Amino acid sequence: MRKLIHTKWRVGRTMGCLQILLGGLVITITTLSLFKFYSAGFIFHKEDVCRYFYTPTMKQVYEASFDAKALSDRVEEVLDQLESLQDKLESAVEEMERDKQALSNGNMRRIEHKKYLEMEVIKPLYNAHIALRQIRLPKVEKVNENLSVKEEPLINNFVVEEIRKYITPKKSRTGKVNMYMTESIYNTIGHACVLVRKELEEYMSYDIGSYCKDDWNVGQKLMLNGCDPLPRRRCLTRASKVYQKPYAVNESLWKTPDDRNVRWSNYQCRNFSCLSSKNPKRGYNKCSGCFEMEKEKVKWVRNSSVAVDFRISDVLGMKAGEIRVGLDFGISTGSFGARMREENVTIVTTALNLGAPFNEFIALRGLIPLYVTLNQRLPLFDNTMDLIHTTGFMDGWVDMLLLDFILFDWDRVLRPGGLLWIDRFFCDRKDLDDYIYMFLQFRYKKHKWAIAPKSKNEVYLSAVLEKPPRAI
Repeated sequence: MRKLIHTKWRVGRTMGCLQILLGGLVITITTLSLFKFYSAGFIFHKEDVCRYFYTPTMKQVYEASFDAKALSDRVEEVLDQLESLQDKLESAVEEMERDKQALSNGNMRRIEHKKYLEMEVIKPLYNAHIALRQIRLPKVEKVNENLSVKEEPLINNFVVEEIRKYITPKKSRTGKVNMYMTESIYNTIGHACVLVRKELEEYMSYDIGSYCKDDWNVGQKLMLNGCDPLPRRRCLTRASKVYQKPYAVNESLWKTPDDRNVRWSNYQCRNFSCLSSKNPKRGYNKCSGCFEMEKEKVKWVRNSSVAVDFRISDVLGMKAGEIRVGLDFGISTGSFGARMREENVTIVTTALNLGAPFNEFIALRGLIPLYVTLNQRLPLFDNTMDLIHTTGFMDGWVDMLLLDFILFDWDRVLRPGGLLWIDRFFCDRKDLDDYIYMFLQFRYKKHKWAIAPKSKNEVYLSAVLEKPPRAI
C-alpha cells in the first residue's frame, strides 16, 4: 500500500513538472508571437502601421525602381564573353602543344599569330573591358529617412539596359551648369516630350496660316531637354523687317554680316559689335572672340608655339586630295568651315543659338549651319564624312557615358580612312587618362597627338586620328 502511494506521488510530481514546463513553453511561445506581431506592425497606431509598411527597404527600392534583371543580364553577358575567351585560349594552347614540331620549324607565320592575338584575344578582352566600365548602378539616396533610387520618369518603361542608359539624363561631371545652360542632357528618342508638356503645348499654340510667334528660344529649350526632333508647324516663320541682301560669296567669308539680318529680340545684345570679347555682358561665355573676324582669320593657318595648335594644311596633307566633305562639331561662327572652303572642302557646321545668333552668322557668311544638339543622333548616313572636327564645345563637363554615345555616332558617319580631328579638348588633369581611353577605344591610327597645360589643374589635348577599315 505504501509502495502504491509512493508511486502515485512520483507520478503526480512528474505531471506537475510537465505542467510547469508546458506552461513555461506556452508563455515563451506567446511572448515570441507578440514580438512578431509587434515587429510586423499590427499593434502600432494607425499612422505607425502605414509608416512601417510603406517605408521601403533597400531590396524593395531596387525591386520597385531599378531593373535588376537588366543589370544581371548585362553582367552575365560579360562573364559569358570572358568564359568563351578562356575556352578559346585553352583550346589554342592544346593545339599548340600538339603541333610543337610545326611551331619549332617556323611553319606558323608571325602575321598569323599576330592576327590571332588581335582578333581572338585582344579584341574580346577589350570589348569585355568596355562593357564592364559602362555598367552603371542607380544612385540610392536617403530622403527623409526613406531610401529611394534616383531615376527619371519613363525609364522603367524600357527593359533593355542600353535604352535605359541612353535615355538616363547625363549630368555635368563638374557639378556646374553645362554648356547648354542646363543641369542635365536628355538624349532624344521622343520620350522626353512628356516631361516638358507645358513648353511643347506653348510651342504648338498658334493660329494656322498666320505668323509664328517669335519663339525660337522655346523650340530650342525643348530640343535641349530631349524633346527632339520638334514637330512641324503650320505657321509662317518671322524674319527681320529690314532684311538686307547678303554679301557676295567672295567677300562674305571673312566679313561681319549686316546687323539688320538678325532678329535680336531674344538676346542681350542687339548687334554684332556688342558680341565683342571685350564686352562682359554679351550674353554667352564660350567662343570668346569668335564674332571678331580679325581674330578668327589667323586660326589654323599660322605656326604656333603651342603644341596643340594644328594647321589645316598639315592635316589635309595627311590625306592629300581625299578630304572633300566634313563636319565641324562644336560652338563657333563657322570660321573652320570658311577656312576649309578656301581649300575646296565642304564643311557642315553644327550650331545652337546659345546666347547669340550663331546659326544666322554662319549662314550669312555663305556657310552651312546644322541646327542640332549634342544629344541628337547625327542626321547623316553611315560612312559618309571624310573629316569630323570638334573644338570649343565638348570638354571636361561631359558625362562619360554621353561621350561614349557621341563618339560611336561619329564613328558611324566617318568613312574608313576618314580623319577625326580633336582640337583643343580640355579637362582636369586628373581626368585626362579617362578621356584618352574614350578617344582611343576605337583603335584609330594616330597621325598627330599633343598635350599642353591650360592652367594649373587643366590640360589641352589635340589629336588627328584615322578610322581604320573594318571587315564586313
